[in-house]
Amino acid sequence: MNSEKASQTILAVANQKGGVAKTTSVASVGAALAERGQSVLLVDLDPQACLTFSLGIDPEDLELSVHHVLTKGTDVSEVIIQTDDGVDLLPATIELARAEADLLTRTGREHVLRGVMEDLKESGTHYDWVLLDCPPSLGVLTVAALTAAGGVLIPLQCETLSHRGVGQLLDTVHDVRRFTNRDLEVWGVLPTLYDGRTNHARAVLDTISETYDLEVVEPPIPKTIKFAEAPAAGRSILATSKSSKGAQAYREVAGNLIARAAR
Repeated sequence: MNSEKASQTILAVANQKGGVAKTTSVASVGAALAERGQSVLLVDLDPQACLTFSLGIDPEDLELSVHHVLTKGTDVSEVIIQTDDGVDLLPATIELARAEADLLTRTGREHVLRGVMEDLKESGTHYDWVLLDCPPSLGVLTVAALTAAGGVLIPLQCETLSHRGVGQLLDTVHDVRRFTNRDLEVWGVLPTLYDGRTNHARAVLDTISETYDLEVVEPPIPKTIKFAEAPAAGRSILATSKSSKGAQAYREVAGNLIARAAR
C-alpha cells in the first residue's frame, strides 16, 4: 500500500471523567474497524494501562511502552505489539505517569505524539486508523493526543452529571485549535452505558446535542454485563460475545465512523 496516497484517520477518544466506557470504546471500535478490513493502531495513553490489559497484555511484563517512545526517543516500531483482536497496540505501563512530569519541562511537548505519528508514516508503516485512548484528565498527554489527532470522539455516559465535564473538554479543544492543531474537529459524542428503558437516558442524550451543539454518533452503546467480561478474557467484546447487542452497536458505530472519515 502506498503510504503517500493512503489516507489515515487519527481519532482521539477523550473524556476527563472516568467510568464512561472510554477504553471499552477504543478496544471495541478498533476491533470492529479491523473486522471491516481496516488496518488499526490503538495507542494507550493512560498510565493505568487499562487498554493494554484489556487486550490481553500484562503491562508488568513489558520492557518497552509508549512512555519510552514519548520521553526517551525509542523507535515506535520497536514497541508496537500485535494483538489477538487484529489490531496493533502501542502499549502503556505505569511509567507513563512519569511522562507527564518529564514532558512538562520540554519545549514542544504538545507536538511529541504528532512527531511519533509522522515518524511512523515516514518509516513506511501505514494504518488506516489510529485511535488514541486518552487518560481521564486534561493534562499534557491529552493535549498531545488532541494535537496529533484529526478528530476527537467523546464517549459519554447517559446520566445527568456525566456531561458536566464536556464543557471543559471543549474549552481544551478550542485552545488546541488556536495554538497547536488548527485542523482538529470534534466528531461528536458517543453515548455509552445507555439504558434504553428509561426516558431519563434519552432526555440526557437530547440535552447534550442541544447544550453543546454536538453531533451524536449513533447508535448508543447499551449497558451490558458482557462488557465487564471481555477485558478479563483479554479480548474485545467483538471476540467474547460476537452477537451481543453491545458488539453489534460498536460494529454500527465503526461503520458510521468510516462514513464520517470519507466526508
